[in-house]
Amino acid sequence: MATLLSVIISFGIVMALALVTFCVIKWWNLEAVGVTPVPFFTFIAILFTSGLDVGLIMFPLGEFPTYADPENAAEYGFTNPLAIEFGFWGFLIWSFYFLTSFYFCVVEPRVRFFEIPFVKILNNIVIVGTCAFTASLFLIYLPFYIPEIGDGETIVTTFYVIVFCVILAAAYSSTDIKFVRILSVGSTFLFVALIVFMWMYAGMGVGGMASNLGELASGYFGNLYKFVTPINDYHEFYLFWWFAWSIMIGQFTSRFVGGLKTQHLLLALLIVPSIPLAVWFSVLYFYFTNGIDTTGLLNIAMIIVGITFVINSLDSLIRLYSDNLSLTPARLGKIWYIVANVAVLFGLTLLFRSQWLQIQWIGAIVVGIYVACVAYILLLKREDVANIDASPEENTLDFGRINATS
Repeated sequence: MATLLSVIISFGIVMALALVTFCVIKWWNLEAVGVTPVPFFTFIAILFTSGLDVGLIMFPLGEFPTYADPENAAEYGFTNPLAIEFGFWGFLIWSFYFLTSFYFCVVEPRVRFFEIPFVKILNNIVIVGTCAFTASLFLIYLPFYIPEIGDGETIVTTFYVIVFCVILAAAYSSTDIKFVRILSVGSTFLFVALIVFMWMYAGMGVGGMASNLGELASGYFGNLYKFVTPINDYHEFYLFWWFAWSIMIGQFTSRFVGGLKTQHLLLALLIVPSIPLAVWFSVLYFYFTNGIDTTGLLNIAMIIVGITFVINSLDSLIRLYSDNLSLTPARLGKIWYIVANVAVLFGLTLLFRSQWLQIQWIGAIVVGIYVACVAYILLLKREDVANIDASPEENTLDFGRINATS
């Protein structure tokens, strides 16, 4: 019997995919332009590093054994562990980010649903909570990846210090949008370098990579429909996690969209981030299937990239909710801005660590926000949305001036 949470997330996914279909059909050739358009590569780098966190680096090696265990996890038996991992992270679920990026770029300026005071407060509570959840995941998985500190299982004081410093770095980075951009592009190159390094270290070769990618493609796309609704409670957790991220990532990245047509924006978000994900998981799967040890240098490299991903995710979201609430460095002063954000996020991180807060609750709230937004448009803004035929004029004018001078 499906639980209430399963019903909520299943409804939310079906609703989101229906809205994606509607937007693509209605605004197929509309040119989406954000308030701060950037080149395509920079946009993808910001999207990729803001929309993913440390779980991308830390989860797979711990999850492959579970997905490969038919006796204790029979629900995964319809495909291979590599396809399961990719299905939890790639392709289809990036359509959520397309929906929210398109909405905030094109629709929200006419609707202004997220400027309603209650919605604005609720949305920023979601953002702050999800920031803290990201930091708590990093804290929980540190013992597994740095077994040299402690006993490899217990969270010791050193790990709390590391997480505190990461939050501090993210808060500082968020004080200037140029730091966010630089860190996004830098993190992308660092991630690519990690993939190449681990691929070469394992002696995987081109043949090994091609074999794993083929196994991933056939195992995932041949069973795509099975990833739409929760496979089990763990998949449900992942789907709520993605939903919790979806609105705030769309709200942040929409400002950087640089003139992509709707159809191209969808394809870019589905395909481009999925390529490095597929390659990364294929490399890690080679380590798993061949029993290659990652302790020592490899773990250190993964931790470094994981830390940059955490900082990159957190600084984007800190910047977003502080702008939304007008709690900016200019208003508070840089020192008080950093102190306030670090205090709030570190405190909430400890609450998530204690299981007092759950990401499923936040994801369920986001599903509710989706429903409320659709209802608001249908009841009060239907004609305004129906008449949309371009991005906001002020965005397109600025975009034209940028192109003319570049």
